[in-house]
Formats: sequence, structure tokens, C-alpha cells
Amino acid sequence: MPRRRQRHMAGSGSDGTEDSDSSAEREQTNSSESDGNMPKRQRLTRASTRLSQSSQDTPDLKRAADHDESPPLTPTGNAPSSESELDISSPNASHDESQAKDQANRDSDKDLSHRPKRRRCHETYNFNMKCPTPGCNSLGHLTGKHERHFAVSGCPLYHNLSADECKVKAISREKQEEEVKGQEESNSRHATRHQTPTSKQSRYKEQVAEIRKGRNSGLQKEQKEKHMEHRQTHSNTREPLLENITSEYDLELFRKAQARASEDLEKLRIQGQITEGSNMIKTILFGRYELDTWYHSPYPEEYARLGRLYVCEFCLKYMKSQTILRRHMAKCVWKHPPGDEVYRKGAISVFEVDGKKNKIYCQNLCLLAKLFLDHKTLYYDVEPFLFYVMTEADNTGCHLVGYFSKEKNSFLNYNVSCILTMPQYMRQGFGKMLIDFSYLLSKVEEKVGSPERPLSDLGLISYRSYWKEVLLRYMYNFQGKEISIKEISQETAVNPVDIVSTLQSLQMLKYWKGKHLVLKRQDLIDEWKAKEIKRGNSNKTIDPSSLKWTPPKGT
Repeated sequence: MPRRRQRHMAGSGSDGTEDSDSSAEREQTNSSESDGNMPKRQRLTRASTRLSQSSQDTPDLKRAADHDESPPLTPTGNAPSSESELDISSPNASHDESQAKDQANRDSDKDLSHRPKRRRCHETYNFNMKCPTPGCNSLGHLTGKHERHFAVSGCPLYHNLSADECKVKAISREKQEEEVKGQEESNSRHATRHQTPTSKQSRYKEQVAEIRKGRNSGLQKEQKEKHMEHRQTHSNTREPLLENITSEYDLELFRKAQARASEDLEKLRIQGQITEGSNMIKTILFGRYELDTWYHSPYPEEYARLGRLYVCEFCLKYMKSQTILRRHMAKCVWKHPPGDEVYRKGAISVFEVDGKKNKIYCQNLCLLAKLFLDHKTLYYDVEPFLFYVMTEADNTGCHLVGYFSKEKNSFLNYNVSCILTMPQYMRQGFGKMLIDFSYLLSKVEEKVGSPERPLSDLGLISYRSYWKEVLLRYMYNFQGKEISIKEISQETAVNPVDIVSTLQSLQMLKYWKGKHLVLKRQDLIDEWKAKEIKRGNSNKTIDPSSLKWTPPKGT
């Protein structure tokens, strides 16, 4: 019985080969058996030899049989029901048959190597889906690079375009990208790293400024009626009309960003990382706001597949339905974040929350932030971090405005690891307040700080604006003759690298006679001062005297 099982395995192996040592052992075993079984064995040997020869005469059938993973067939054409029905041949015949199988397998491998590979299931699942936009046939794609789409993010009809228009726009974008790429290759990297913008770049900047100034200040009556009619007809099933709202240049930039985001989502969908409609939270109900999400966040699957999440704005617990949220709010005793209130001025407060002491709250805060941040990767390992949560108070409680986190012990002196302003509070000055508060903590610690890289797109814009404002304010108040980057860094707690990059962008740094000189551009300073006067005494500033905080000791 053991010998028969080994015989069958050698014949149906994946590579069709047989070990020579085991074959030799079988030869010695067979020669030592009794002579009484010889007539029967000789008859079986002759029968198997004839079968072996017939199989060599029909190599095509042999190849198909070798690559079929089903059990070997008996002379009746059925799969063998027991081991006794398998062919038992002599070692010599077995060796000949194994050689024939080797050759057949090699030939079949050559044939199979030229066959096209079968596509994965997740690349073809979309053909069973349909775009959710009413009246759409799923043809075309916003990027102009795909023949079909299955999500609103790639639907031309939702974006008030046709498939042909998307293809034309894609061709023009590719031409522009090729031109820009050619210009970048023609310019040496080292030649432009520390130089001012070229004349061509300056002219382009002036043209863009003229285009933006020349746009209409508002919509005309007919245009307003058209926009309102479109909104009443299609409601939320179509994108609002964007023409004449801003300049053509800015609208084209927005269209490019839409196409690029749609292409990134399409790649993630093909790779199987996200599935539209089943693992993507579209909206969250947060306090009195309903917020559209921007990115995927790794909430538990039973919550993520709902598409809409209900979050308590005080304890940040997430729930599945409006009813559960209403019951939770009736018994939730939280009215502000946990931790210590380290800053208060007017209605604005900042709470210091330790990730080790309030782990659940900080994890929920990170999951919420990931819905609006692209580069965030920290969700659950919150213990090494401190979270500074900014709130705005009213008679119902302290409402979450934004937050930033920082490591308790940062080797590179990062004063911010992650920073977010909630969408309903954006473009109101709260982002700068969070950044200013992080540098205020660095000043108290007597350290020079810098945000951790990479920054998100909105984070980079906010930081560049903040660094520009800090430097211009310092220049306005500076009365000396010689200025030092080191002195600026010590007074503002901004990293010297960030100061140099900001001075270069403002064209206030010049290399002359082997030295770097800081130029005091009075036009930029006057422009900043005029904006400060126009802004007036805003309450969107951090008052150092309202800070009640001491640096944490070895945590």
C-alpha cells in the first residue's frame, strides 16, 4: 500500500518529476519479492507498457491530462474510487512513464507561458456595478483616461460634463504637463535653488494676477436664475454650476485638482484598498453640522460601511444612527474635552489631553481627523503624544474647533506632529491660532520648534502664511542695522531652516560677496501693515498672558 500511494503522487505532481533515489529503492524492493507473484506482475507490466506507449503516441492528450488537477481516470473513464483501481506497473515501466511525463510537462509549460493571465477579481468587480448618479450609463471618466466609471468621483455627468469633454480636457492637461516638465528639465536644479524667480515666472505671475482682477465681482441676474434652476432641478445629484463664480484660471485649477483626486481614488479602487459605497464614510453628523468627508478613515467595518456616521461632539464617540446619538446625548455628561485647561481668553479655550491617561478619547480624535487629513498615519498608538484641543464655548458646552498633537519627547524638537482645523471653522483664523499656540509653548520651553513633515496641503499653506506674517512683523519692529537669522529664530522660536525658506520665497535673501544678506523690503512690510490695520483688533490671536502652563517633566 505505501508503494502504491507513492507511485500515484509521483505521477500527478506539479512538476511531473520523480526522485531517482526513491525509484532505485523501489527496484531493490521489487527484486526481493517472492517468485509466486511474478506471472501476475509480468501481465501487469506488459499492460502498463502498452498504456505507456499509447500515451507517448498521443502527446497532446497527455499534456491535457497532466495539467488537469482532477484525479487520474480509470479505463472506464471515471475517477478512481479506491487505490486498488490505480495502475501498478514495474519500476522500469514507471521510469519510462515518468520520462514521458517530464517531456509532456515541459511542453505544456511552454504553451501555458504564452497564455494571457487571468485578471484578479477586484479588477473586474466594477462591471457588475453602476454609477449612482441618476441618468448616468457609467460610460466615460472625469480623468478622460478610462472608458467606464462606477463612482460619483469619476462621473462626468455629475460634474456637468460629457465623456468627450473630459477626454479633450485630459489631452490639454497632458500637453501642459509636458511643457512644464520640459522647462524644468532645461533649468538646472542647482542653478535655481537659491535664485529669485525668472523673468518668465514673474510675467506668468503678473498675468494670473490680471486675470483674477478682471473677473466679474458677482453673478448677473440671468446667471443667478440659471444656477438656482439647476439646483432645484438636480438638488444633490449634480455638482453646482461653477462658471462665473471665480476666474477661469482658478476654475481650471480646481478642475485639475478634481481630475487628479479622481485618478488617485480610481487607483485605490483597482488595488482593492477602498470600495465605493461599502467602506467609505461619506458624511458625519457632528453637533449641529453635517460634514462631507475628504479621505478614508479606518473606522471599524460595521461603522464604515454605513456611509454616514453620527459622532458626539464632546466625547467623540461614534454611533450608527440618529436614535442612538439622541439617546447618548441625553445621558452624556461631557461638555468639554478631558484633561487640563491650559489657556482661556473669551470663548476660546485650549485643553491639554494626555494620550496615556485618555486613550479612548485621543484615538477617537485621530480617527475623526483622518477623515480630513491625507498624510495622517497615527490612529491607535497615542500614548507617546500630548493633544492640545482648542474649543469655542457657548451655553451648551465647549465645541471642538481644532487640535494639534506633539510628542512628549521629540528627538528633532518637533512642536507639532499633526494639526487640524475642523472644516466648519476653516478660513476664520483658527488655524493660525493653533500654529501660534504651538510656538508659544516652544518659547516657554525655551526651544526652537518646527512641524513634523510631511505637511498636508492645507497645513503647508497655513504654515507658510504664518511664517511670512511673523517675519514681516519682526522686520516692522526691528530698529537695528544688522539682522541675524539666529536672533530671529531665538525670538520667534521658528526653526532657522523655515526662516530661510520663507525669506527666499519673499525674495528677501540675497547672496553677495560670499555672504547672505537679508533685504528689508519696505513694500511687503507696508502691505502687511495695511492688512493688519484693516483687520482691526481681532480676537483670533493668542494672548501669552492667558497661558497657564508649565512644561511637562519626564513623561
